[in-house]
Amino acid sequence: MFTAMPAFDYSEIQHALEDAHSLAEAAEAHGTLAGCLCATVAYRFEDWLAEILPDGEADPQTTEALRELFETTAGALGAPQMEFSPLLPGDVEPIDARATALGLWCQGFLYGLGASSLHDATQLPGDVGEIVRDLSEITRVGVDTADSLESNEGAYAELVEFVRVGVQVVFEELEPLRIPPRRSDGSLH
Repeated sequence: MFTAMPAFDYSEIQHALEDAHSLAEAAEAHGTLAGCLCATVAYRFEDWLAEILPDGEADPQTTEALRELFETTAGALGAPQMEFSPLLPGDVEPIDARATALGLWCQGFLYGLGASSLHDATQLPGDVGEIVRDLSEITRVGVDTADSLESNEGAYAELVEFVRVGVQVVFEELEPLRIPPRRSDGSLH
């Protein structure tokens, strides 16, 4: 059974990022975090702030909220129970706003992968490459106005679940990239 990571209030994270003058929306910033955690050796909180904030720092209250999101996300990705969930607006938001946020989340994730040592994440072999290519397609997600709200809601829920599970698979499959290289004397860098 799926146990989600603790829910964060999307609007609170969005306001915190706005207060810190981030150019990234909350969904995109969280996607960037997940992508970097998947593919970067020893990714740190400070590294993420440098990616999403103009000066790489924020006031203490914003820093605390972002640090909690960072630590919870890192823990959920590494948990054996597949607890990870993308940070997206809640169901009270209109479906088109949630779909846009999902597209931004995937865009951020791809950016995070690209910020690592991967040269072209879309060229990864096997399931990981397929998932990354699918996430690339999801960046263009939209609401089909010809379909009913119920149909759009169902399609959105399926995409969110695909992203949630797909990112967990990418994290697990890219684990060898996150192992620090050994120096010739046998010690770690």
